[in-house]
Amino acid sequence: MVSTIVAAMPIGFAKTPAQAEKVLRVAFPAPDDGFDMVKTFNFYSGNVADVIFERLVQYDYLANPVKLVPTTAQSLPTIEKNGQVYTFKIKSGIYFTDDLAFKGKRRELVAEDYVYSIKRILDPKNHAPSFSFIDNKLVGANALVDQANKTGRFDYDAKIEGVKALDKYTIQFKLTQPDYNFPYILAYSTFGATAREVVEYYKDQLGMHPVGTGPYMLSRYVPRSKIELIANPDYRGFVWNFKSTGTAWDNQLVKQMSGKPMPQIGKVNISIIEEEQSRWLAFQSKQLDFDTLTSSAIPKALDQNNQLNAAMQQKGIRLYANKEAEVTYTMFNMRDPVVGGNSLEKIALRRAIAMSFNLNEYIRILRKGQAVRAEMLVPAGVNGHNPNYRSSIGYNPVLANKLLDHFGYKKGTDGYRRFPNGKALTLKINTESGSSSVMYSELWKKNLDAIGIRADFKVSNFADNLKAATQCQYMMWSGAWHADYPEGENFTQLLYGANIGRGNQSCYKSAAYDGFYQQAMKLAPDQRTPFYEKMSRQVEADNPWILQDTRIRNWVIQPEVQGFKAHPIMNTNWQYLDITPSQQNK
Repeated sequence: MVSTIVAAMPIGFAKTPAQAEKVLRVAFPAPDDGFDMVKTFNFYSGNVADVIFERLVQYDYLANPVKLVPTTAQSLPTIEKNGQVYTFKIKSGIYFTDDLAFKGKRRELVAEDYVYSIKRILDPKNHAPSFSFIDNKLVGANALVDQANKTGRFDYDAKIEGVKALDKYTIQFKLTQPDYNFPYILAYSTFGATAREVVEYYKDQLGMHPVGTGPYMLSRYVPRSKIELIANPDYRGFVWNFKSTGTAWDNQLVKQMSGKPMPQIGKVNISIIEEEQSRWLAFQSKQLDFDTLTSSAIPKALDQNNQLNAAMQQKGIRLYANKEAEVTYTMFNMRDPVVGGNSLEKIALRRAIAMSFNLNEYIRILRKGQAVRAEMLVPAGVNGHNPNYRSSIGYNPVLANKLLDHFGYKKGTDGYRRFPNGKALTLKINTESGSSSVMYSELWKKNLDAIGIRADFKVSNFADNLKAATQCQYMMWSGAWHADYPEGENFTQLLYGANIGRGNQSCYKSAAYDGFYQQAMKLAPDQRTPFYEKMSRQVEADNPWILQDTRIRNWVIQPEVQGFKAHPIMNTNWQYLDITPSQQNK
């Protein structure tokens, strides 16, 4: 049953400089999973949450390398004890959007709201995927988590030495060890301020009723179909005043946007369009203001030099190519009776499957050349990446066949292999319905046929596949992880044993891997690279993942959009844009 959520909205815009007639139209290629980021790490949910919930700090829009700037904080934190104590002063006069949960009272943002929001991440009942970001980092926090695991109840009124409000507008973090990376964690969407009254009022429906202090608020929501945001009428606004990095693109943005009161966009209409061809047609007919080029659209839009062709340029369309700080991969469920387990024969099976995958063909056919091979768990652009690291797993179907033969996976009369005990062997691979997913499935079938392994493809949607993976209820599925903050721990935590049921969708537990991870977390970020390399080697030995690629996103932007730039970490830029309604209407 499809339901529509319509939020109560004040009429007109009060403080915000946003203009109601300026409407931005964008698309998500997969559905969100609600907007309670404590309970999901859905990429598209995070895109929306980022403009509703405000963190203490956020990223400068143009700076590269990335740097933090204050959001609700008055300034960047004071730092004591060599990066072990961080103290933030919050701006007064910031208010949550009006909501029934506040019973008609105007509700100001205070330091305790951030304390409460972090406690929600700690609460074991929430199974927060981002728990690993602060696991064993806040003084006294894990003791409260342990108590909750024993009693079945998390004490939200208990004091935690590691995160506390010193007064109404001051919050202090005390870490178990120095960590200069910690403020970057606080810029992630899950660490936005949530009011306790709202959580207790909406309970299990909180994900459909996000209430924050950010530039936008949810006005209409049809799950898995439409999301409509309007400018928060009580938002204080800011002035577009970013400095160019010296590129021609940045120089043009500064020229267009400097001095403008922001946000300018009064409404953001988000459509869920999973089919690539439909999304490309929507962009061509100007129903979308910007989008990434789909695989099938790349040959139609780019020339042999990967520049926009003449026809696109004549329409005034612009191109922004952005190499993502991400890795993509195929996951095995390590608890699955067919592909999971740590016996030599199961490791051999996963290794053979990994060696059967023709990554070069995958990049050529599916990515149209717009990607590079991912060599290690930590991608380029993230602290801990070693550009000289090379994976020990390569495309080698001949060796894969020999490996399967050696471990007793013999072929039957039908040409497909069976388990060493003689039982039929069939891989069940979760996938989605879009054209690129169909091509991906066809490539997998071709590769697996070459080593004699039968595969069935279970077509569903991204949100349901994500739920199944989080619950360890699948066999194989493909995934991607974009940097939430520029530190390798953000990627390596995805295979840490304690994160099963959270971010560890492979349900992988390895004493060796966990040991490397724990040792790395005891070090300063700039000393962790050798351990990230060891973790990558352990993954190559156990094969819970098949590492694939890092994509180059080709953003195409309609001529009426001003201020657009894809950020290396931050995924939502709507509050930094302007649009010319007269051009859009034409």
